[in-house]
Amino acid sequence: MLQWILGKTIGTKNDREVARLCKWALLVNEKEKEYQKLTDEEIKAKTIEFRKRLSGGESLDDLSTEAFAVVKNVCRRHVGKSWDVVGHQLKWEMIPFDVQLVGGKVLHQGKIAEMATGEGKTLVATLPVYLNALVNPVHLVTVNDYLARRDCEWMRPIYEFLGLTVSYLQNDMDFEARRKVYACDIVYGTNSEFGFDYLRDNSMASRQEEQVQRGHFFAIVDEVDSILVDEARTPLIISGPASVSTHRYDQVKPLVQNLFQKQSLLCNRLLKEARDILDKDGATDEEEDAAAIKLFQVLKGIPEHRQLLKMMEDPEVRRMIDKTELQMMSDLRKEERFKVLEELYFTIDEKGHDVDLTDQGRKLISPHDADEFVLPDLVNDQQDIDADETLTSEEKERKKEKLQVEYGEKSEKIHNLGQLLKAYSLFEKDVDYVIQDNKVIIVDEFTGRLMPGRRYSDGLHQALEAKEGVSIERETQTFATITIQNYFRMYKKLAGMTGTAETEANEFFQIYKLPVMVIPTNDKIRRIDHNDVIYKTRREKFNAIIDEITECYQAKRPVLVGTVSVETSEVLSRLLKRRSIPHSVLNARYHQQEAEIVSRAGQPGAVTIATNMAGRGTDIKLGPGVVKHSNCALIAARDGREVCPFINELDCYKKVPCGLHVIGSERHESRRIDRQLRGRSARQGDPGSSRFYISLEDDLMRLFGSDRIARVMDKMGIEEGQDLTHPLLNRSIETAQKRVEQRNFGVRKHTLEFDDVMNKQRQVIYDFRNRVLQSENLKEDVLNIIEEVLSIKVDEIFSGKTDEIDLAGLLKWVDSNFPLHLSDRISEFEEKTKEEVTQTLIDEFKSLYEFKEKIEEERMRRLEQVVLLKVIDRLWREHLYNMDSLREGVYLRAYGQKDPLVEYRAEGFNMFSEMMYDMKAEITREIFRVSASPQYFESVMKRVPTKLIHQETQQFQSAPVSQGANGGSSQDQPSSEGMPLVNRSSAPIRRDLPKVGRNDLCPCGSGKKYKKCCGA
Repeated sequence: MLQWILGKTIGTKNDREVARLCKWALLVNEKEKEYQKLTDEEIKAKTIEFRKRLSGGESLDDLSTEAFAVVKNVCRRHVGKSWDVVGHQLKWEMIPFDVQLVGGKVLHQGKIAEMATGEGKTLVATLPVYLNALVNPVHLVTVNDYLARRDCEWMRPIYEFLGLTVSYLQNDMDFEARRKVYACDIVYGTNSEFGFDYLRDNSMASRQEEQVQRGHFFAIVDEVDSILVDEARTPLIISGPASVSTHRYDQVKPLVQNLFQKQSLLCNRLLKEARDILDKDGATDEEEDAAAIKLFQVLKGIPEHRQLLKMMEDPEVRRMIDKTELQMMSDLRKEERFKVLEELYFTIDEKGHDVDLTDQGRKLISPHDADEFVLPDLVNDQQDIDADETLTSEEKERKKEKLQVEYGEKSEKIHNLGQLLKAYSLFEKDVDYVIQDNKVIIVDEFTGRLMPGRRYSDGLHQALEAKEGVSIERETQTFATITIQNYFRMYKKLAGMTGTAETEANEFFQIYKLPVMVIPTNDKIRRIDHNDVIYKTRREKFNAIIDEITECYQAKRPVLVGTVSVETSEVLSRLLKRRSIPHSVLNARYHQQEAEIVSRAGQPGAVTIATNMAGRGTDIKLGPGVVKHSNCALIAARDGREVCPFINELDCYKKVPCGLHVIGSERHESRRIDRQLRGRSARQGDPGSSRFYISLEDDLMRLFGSDRIARVMDKMGIEEGQDLTHPLLNRSIETAQKRVEQRNFGVRKHTLEFDDVMNKQRQVIYDFRNRVLQSENLKEDVLNIIEEVLSIKVDEIFSGKTDEIDLAGLLKWVDSNFPLHLSDRISEFEEKTKEEVTQTLIDEFKSLYEFKEKIEEERMRRLEQVVLLKVIDRLWREHLYNMDSLREGVYLRAYGQKDPLVEYRAEGFNMFSEMMYDMKAEITREIFRVSASPQYFESVMKRVPTKLIHQETQQFQSAPVSQGANGGSSQDQPSSEGMPLVNRSSAPIRRDLPKVGRNDLCPCGSGKKYKKCCGA
């Protein structure tokens, strides 16, 4: 209350800050007037002057007034000039207003500037971009490739006049083109292009010259809410096809189809029984309760069942279901709820976006083995094996290995079943995805755009492919990944601009430490936002929308209809065709014609249906005659006169006959998207209006807020076809939207919490990798790694469970992995302490390294780099795959009262520690095995006696091949014709050696598991 009173009396903090910056803008204007007297050459010289002053100790803040004035002056000098922008000649007519100067200053301060649509955010960005590009490269992030190119080409003459270089990224650019782009002072591009280039630089570049980015200093994110909030739910992933495909969707699909058929028949029967009871005269309370439970079962079994939705149009029935659901969800009736839901084959939780198979469902898909789709308790089973004293250690290992394989296969099958159930229950064709060229392509729920190349993770995309009967692509393996949040948190300074950030201000500050400032508009907004109109059913709502479109079309007023799905846009299109009203459709199916459709949307009588118009980034220009009068009496003149001569005649206060009329076919789950849709009307002082139409059958209302409104409609006796309009209802809808926003924030926060675990690991690996790329001599690093590996290995030997120290095993491990022969010198080690053994081994390895270095002096430095990069990349990718598997399975631990995030952190740390050791151990081995010089290979072979050859167990377990004269196999010896000396008619392959399990010790004597040694 006190805050509200202070806000009314002395203004909010935002108001006070804007007022302070407006005074600062006056200083910029005064300085710009001085610059008007300068010649072009003198203005251009300002850039050199500013850079000298910065190197002399002045700060960017010290120069901000002058730098902004210079940019404003250059804009003034370009007025009337034309240049090519995306294939069209564009005439420059823009000079920054005071509010744009304020917006630019806010961006320079590292904040988010909320500026209404049409207020010239593209121009605003030039001010802080120029100032900050004087010191370091600046990245300007847009929502798509088209806007990156358009904005860059539009603003390029301003930057180039001032001596700065500027370019833009596009999706199809090759490495050389990208390198040239990043060499510029200013780079425009999409968030995904910047993010993927970062991942490629740090996971795929084999030389420093192959890295394109030059650091992360300052980024301005256009449509910041779309990029940092909406797209933050899905991480950026570079992936390739997995080496093996483990999915079983083709096996599971018939089972799921059968489940759905049975569930549909069951729900139809339950609905009929409930309807019969409710239609019967004199039904008892017990019978009505039974009917309510049946309807509750259908609600949980098929929430969007058409007959159920039809019955729920009756407020009495809706109230009965809501009451039953509330009672059933209480802890007091937990057992009854379980019993009721177990009659279904599966239950659907639309709010939680989840599907759960019941025991009844498990019996249906596996009648002979009820436990086929139940995961065993792996921990207990392993403990039972360990406790079995009749088994040898080798037998225990084999049993555990078999248990792991069975667990993995069953886990994959259960996972496939769950994902396929989700695909059938929660994902709708032409709403969540479309089929194009025999592929499942995701539709962006916030922009309505197709996202080719993007795939749902965790096998969900494969489940959708199986559902639709298209080719199931092989599952992918992650090579590199990062979330949007963690990528943008790397920038030393981050700023953003959008028309709608205030609703997400809390999230921006919590995650990115970005405060939001609302910048006032240059002209007052002349848009009237009408109250929402609410109907009981979608059919009534669609009819009302068509009536309003018809009225506007006949009055020659342009209309933009916003829908949340492709399906709704096509329903409205069919209804308009019946009335012979010409119109354009802009959705995921027709996105190629976007620019052309938008360019016509402001013409008199134009009707445009657009799916999620948010973030389209294009202005709708009003055609001739759309604005009836240049001044609008809806905004009172200062002297109180009404300036529009026909305001009463046209009834402007009620219908607003001027400008673009926006119709929302339903409320989006995000308030920002609704605000952005409204913002397409009344841009830059134009008149306009907006109205949303809602039905109780809309997803948002059905899931989060229709019960209260249904009661109001019932009390008022609203009949079919009648609407309900009231400001209080608008608030009720906003409350429903806030609930969804809170849930979505939870999803994003959850994604970030898990990625924070990976982020720490990613930083360690990428820092290590960059050090390898940037270093000219890695000798010290390699020797330190060797020293660390040897110290750990010696520690293992000396800290064994028995008192006996296995020096023979240690030296055998050394001889097996490296061209040294220490086993015959075991007596030299027997009397040494742990520290002395370690130092002796280190000295031996240093000697061997220097020997190798002497022979391969020219190539050694590059060889070090190649070996380290190869090992880092291979093991990091394996680790990412293992972490993906861990994340998929860790959620099941919640059933054991364990926090999945805590478990993920702990196990992830252990896996990372093990991977880092494996990485160093492999580097130690590979650095001596790999050679670019034949002389080195010959020298090493002379150092190693024949009897110590490391005989690898062959991949196909064939008999060992005979050894050649110098210890290699006869297969390795080249003949005079350059072909291996192999007798093609040799005896059939047979296994003389015992079969080696993946987790068994490798028979080569390395001391490692077979899967990590010869079986790798």
